[in-house]
Amino acid sequence: MGVPNDQVVVIQKGKKDGEPCVITVNCPDKTGLGCDLCRIILEFGLCITKGDVSTDGKWCYVVFWVVSDPGLSNVSWKSLEERLLSVCPSWSVSFYLNQQPTRSIAPQVYLLKFCCLDRKGLLHDVTQVLCELELIIQRVKVMTTPDDRVVDLFFITDCMELLHTKQRQNDTCQRLYSVLGESCISCELLSVGPEFGSLQQGTCALSPSIAEELFSCEQSGKEIHSQALTPDFTKLKKASVTIDNTLSQAHTLLQIHCVEQKGLLYDIMRMSKDSDIQISYGRFPASVKGYRDMDLFIQQKDGKKITGTEKESALCSRLKLEMLHPLRVVITNRGPDTELLVANPVETCGKGRPRVFYDVTLALKVLGICIFSAEIWRHSSCDRQWEVYRFRLDESREFPLANMKARNQIVDRVRRTLMGW
Repeated sequence: MGVPNDQVVVIQKGKKDGEPCVITVNCPDKTGLGCDLCRIILEFGLCITKGDVSTDGKWCYVVFWVVSDPGLSNVSWKSLEERLLSVCPSWSVSFYLNQQPTRSIAPQVYLLKFCCLDRKGLLHDVTQVLCELELIIQRVKVMTTPDDRVVDLFFITDCMELLHTKQRQNDTCQRLYSVLGESCISCELLSVGPEFGSLQQGTCALSPSIAEELFSCEQSGKEIHSQALTPDFTKLKKASVTIDNTLSQAHTLLQIHCVEQKGLLYDIMRMSKDSDIQISYGRFPASVKGYRDMDLFIQQKDGKKITGTEKESALCSRLKLEMLHPLRVVITNRGPDTELLVANPVETCGKGRPRVFYDVTLALKVLGICIFSAEIWRHSSCDRQWEVYRFRLDESREFPLANMKARNQIVDRVRRTLMGW
């Protein structure tokens, strides 16, 4: 006898506008479940304001209070419920007695190809449609021709797993036509074969200094100051991670104090999942004056505490780096062109951080900066995989790209948009 599906994931909407919605998940536990839940919530453009997580290693109970982004259109709560339910293990006697990790089947990749006349904000408008349709961008290639036409190639997967149907394909193209209007020249959807795996590992011509800044696993004080995604250096210095092994016989207490930012809980869960650390109990109170204080009772995969100076120091250092430096943002020259580069670590399961492309294109649209070309690829460095976004920017009167002050403003706006500041 298990828990009925309609009780595994329960979403209670706020009674008034602006009140948080409460998401409750009650199901068997699995490795990385908290990370999967946080990723899906982030994909829907929702922010977790506070939460509670509890598990005995077999069964878990999770409660998240979430609010939607102010610029977000209506959230499909039914679709969110279905997506959250899809990553929750089903109850069975065999599962409870001998938990086995489920093998996920790689989703079918599709190529969305369209051609239209160029205009400011075009790429973000298209990205917003794809996000609203729950289509995940895996790779993109955007090119602008000399006659001001744009050829966009989006390699996408469908969270609803319906893109093989003619109805879903027609709905996608119609939504794009409605946004692009008469400027749209053509639009088509094609399925992609196994060759996508090699396409995703595209090569990139980055200078050694830029590659070091983007992918370095160790940051000096100067690099953290220039790259850290925090409002100012004073707040940066207040971030702290401490370990206490005296309060519990079975668990290590991890105490975190840091700046509030979008995706913070996802970053912590992702690091825990990739490091084979189980959060047995965690409380995530609401932020106070822009800061978060969190207490996590954790164990290693073998059920033991994290002990030893070397292990404790390594865990604190990695977690602090992930919080201060979850995304790398730089602007650089490539010959006569100016490029904006954004990089973020990929989960060991192969999934990247949600809505990065959406946030970057939004920031550039707000600034009025046109994107001449864009692409996404994967890069391996420091024994981990990274997702890299490259945007070739067009010159504008408001932001002359040769001006250092203008370049800093671009990087600052992109960082703040990515982190929800």
